[in-house]
Amino acid sequence: MLVSQGVSTVIHLVLTIVLARLLTPEDLMQQQFLIFGLPLIEEDEIKEVEATMRSGWLGTGPKVAQFERDFCEYKGGWGYPVAVNSCTAALHVSILAAGLRPGDEVITTALTFCATVNAIIHAGATPVLADIDSATMNLDPADVERRITSRTRAILPVHFAGRPCNMDRLCALAKEHNLKIIEDCAHAIETSYHGQAAGTFGEFGCFSFYVTKNVVTGEGGMILARDEATAARCKILALHGMSKDAWKRFSDSGYKHYDVVECGFKYNMMDIQAAIGLHQLRRVETNWHRRAQIWKKYNEALANLPLELPLPQEPNGRHAYHLYTILIDEVQTGANRDQFLDAMTARGIGVGVHYRSIAEHPYYQKTFKWRPEDFPNAMSVGRRTVSIPLSAKLSDADVDRVIRSIQVIVERGE
Repeated sequence: MLVSQGVSTVIHLVLTIVLARLLTPEDLMQQQFLIFGLPLIEEDEIKEVEATMRSGWLGTGPKVAQFERDFCEYKGGWGYPVAVNSCTAALHVSILAAGLRPGDEVITTALTFCATVNAIIHAGATPVLADIDSATMNLDPADVERRITSRTRAILPVHFAGRPCNMDRLCALAKEHNLKIIEDCAHAIETSYHGQAAGTFGEFGCFSFYVTKNVVTGEGGMILARDEATAARCKILALHGMSKDAWKRFSDSGYKHYDVVECGFKYNMMDIQAAIGLHQLRRVETNWHRRAQIWKKYNEALANLPLELPLPQEPNGRHAYHLYTILIDEVQTGANRDQFLDAMTARGIGVGVHYRSIAEHPYYQKTFKWRPEDFPNAMSVGRRTVSIPLSAKLSDADVDRVIRSIQVIVERGE
């Protein structure tokens, strides 16, 4: 048996050496698939999660409360934080807490993840899409204005890829027409506009800590509410509609009875999630600088290729550098967007699409009669866009590998 194992080991070693000589360095690199949006998790998070598990308090508890305080402090102390289990939950609860009723219209962007629109639907309101500015890929205020009716009650801007929306114009429209603003900041934890933090312009700011986001808790979200009363209602709605005493009913201060005061949801964040977020948040600026370096490197390396790159960061705002999106022109590159996606995947590079326009999807076409052609800018961007890896975890070698892959695919017209 030992002889057999020894022979097997020798054979394996010989095959490894032979393959190493046959394969190019580029081929060897492709053996490890580069996952899109891979989070940077360090020992501090692992130890905090372990400590939480050993404490026995895994559900909503002291670490969630600490994470709420730390997030609010990062946002300059503005508003009242409510941690939930996703940005989708944050949006849903915020729309309800804003007092919107069935039949009320909410204007949002045609280029976003389906959760933005679904949250409006789940709250009983009616989503109304507006087109984007094709350069910034953010909500076009002029098209928002065209779509305001007597039933419009709110505007829900999405700070796409981490670039701030034109909040001056959107806030002016909201003031003129007495509308609420609920910000979708899923991409925009570090974002600011004219020195003001994203998520602090309207009644609510909604954030995501999904695994690909700039601050990660695995799954998770945060509401920043303008006033304490609406934040309190958000907490109630996020935990079955139970009175706030329910949050502490198992603490060492003694059991607290609770009352169910609304028909709420199971949206609360757990301490085991907040344990990750505490240390993620403490490194948010360090990680932001790393993503900025990668963004700059992509800009310089891809500038001479027939691709449409993201606009530079505007001088009056701060980009979160959450997504780096390129637009593929089939005539110039010899490959369409989906062929480009396949070619990158074949080379071991994880990529994403953010996003096909909402009006491309069958459910919304059937339910709201939306057509992609009704939102031409979102349609055009959505059919050409590709997100390439952008994460603080990427090494310089990873970034170089992404760049070389793009250069080869575009130059060969794969």
